[in-house]
Amino acid sequence: MAGSANLGKHLEDYVDELVNTGRYETRDDVLREGLRLLQIKERRLAELDAAIERSLADAEAGRVRPIEDGAARLKAKYAAMAKDRSR
Repeated sequence: MAGSANLGKHLEDYVDELVNTGRYETRDDVLREGLRLLQIKERRLAELDAAIERSLADAEAGRVRPIEDGAARLKAKYAAMAKDRSR
């Protein structure tokens, strides 16, 4: 699907700057990279939505643990990380 897009002055100027500074070779390269990053973002959002749905289903089915258990586990994890970093 070939075509053109009206990006508005601000984005047009930004694309031109990226090409003129040599960061990208062409305007198409800039737009392809932007769309590639948008695909990654959309995939990650879909994965997050799926994880939230699984978590809600677990909670509704009673597959939960007290928050104190999770807090203790995280506290121990970060204490160990801090100890390793100070060595």
